Amino acid sequence: MSETHFNMTLKDSLSFENTEIAFRHSSNNALKRAYWLFKIINVNFLVKIGPPITNFAINIGLPIKGLIKATIFNHFCGGETIAECDHTIKNLAEGGVGTILDYSIEGEDDEQVFDHTRDEIIRTIDRASGDKAVPITVFKVTGVGRFSLLEKLDAAQELTADEQKEWKKVQQRVLDICTRAFKLSIPVMIDAEETWIQKTIDLLALDMMNRFNKEKAIVYNTYQMYRHDKLQSIKDDYLQAVDEGFILGAKIVRGAYMEKERKRAEEMGYPSPIQPDKESADKDYNAAMKFCVDHINRIAFVAGTHNEQSCQLLAELLKEKNIDPKNPHVYFSQLLGMSDNLSFNLANADYNVAKYVPYGPIKAVLPYLFRRAQENTAIAGQMSRELSLIVKEKRRRGI
Repeated sequence: MSETHFNMTLKDSLSFENTEIAFRHSSNNALKRAYWLFKIINVNFLVKIGPPITNFAINIGLPIKGLIKATIFNHFCGGETIAECDHTIKNLAEGGVGTILDYSIEGEDDEQVFDHTRDEIIRTIDRASGDKAVPITVFKVTGVGRFSLLEKLDAAQELTADEQKEWKKVQQRVLDICTRAFKLSIPVMIDAEETWIQKTIDLLALDMMNRFNKEKAIVYNTYQMYRHDKLQSIKDDYLQAVDEGFILGAKIVRGAYMEKERKRAEEMGYPSPIQPDKESADKDYNAAMKFCVDHINRIAFVAGTHNEQSCQLLAELLKEKNIDPKNPHVYFSQLLGMSDNLSFNLANADYNVAKYVPYGPIKAVLPYLFRRAQENTAIAGQMSRELSLIVKEKRRRGI
């Protein structure tokens, strides 16, 4: 793409207000369902009482799974299996948006479950192979290993003989996933988690990058910029990548555990790892993007953000450096069911975009869905923004 064409594309096409493009993939009925769903989520009281009531209803056998699947699950998830996600994958691809299949099972604590999760993640990599509509894959280390074991490692506590064997199994599962990704040349992101297990995850991710990122970015680690130390982490890891001869893979997000992190720090009497305010997190997020763009030949990154200003800034940074918006080292990413005005308008302007598409059995995915709803109500203005865009498109269609 020529620089002239690139500049015209940015100037003429990159508007996050175009609801016709944002909701082109949504039928009138889907748009109406989204309207009522976000109206409900916007009521904090309902979001707080919803999880315990829903869990109680499921545990005593009330037939509400169908209602959940037709509403919140259908909006934020692709399906219960990879095959059920095919419709979502196709729907997103028609708007130029890729899919990141996210097997969203949380809170398990069993070796057989960990093996099953490893095998399922490998199946997502197999599904992505040869399909440009599924450009990236993802997993959590706690999906293939016990949280308390990682916590013990992070605290530098001595492991028992059995725990040492258990840790080797966790490492092998991660290696199995990354080996498959390398063999099929499919990027795989390792999600960030709580600070008190993150150091172990970081070391594991860097080891995988050193093994598999010599020629191409296959393994990505995740940097949560609501932590005040993570901008420096990216810079330090970049220097390690240069020194050891691999490409740094980085997914940059603001973060997902802020309230939990602050509460734990206060209860245990250590300094909070969280930024003092949102402005500080935004500043570091944007600085991290700039650092990655400045070192684009040695850093491949995914900007995971629902922030319009950050998306606009990244587009402008790419323009300033005359970097092709289709450069494989740069991706924008949002969650399924949210910020379609960002995802589809960016894709329409020819940028690389992929949405997280969570999937899994309804009951197992409920913790993810409840957390997503609670996080969204905590983001000032996010639900109101979603609603206003849906209302604007409903009026445009006359429905």
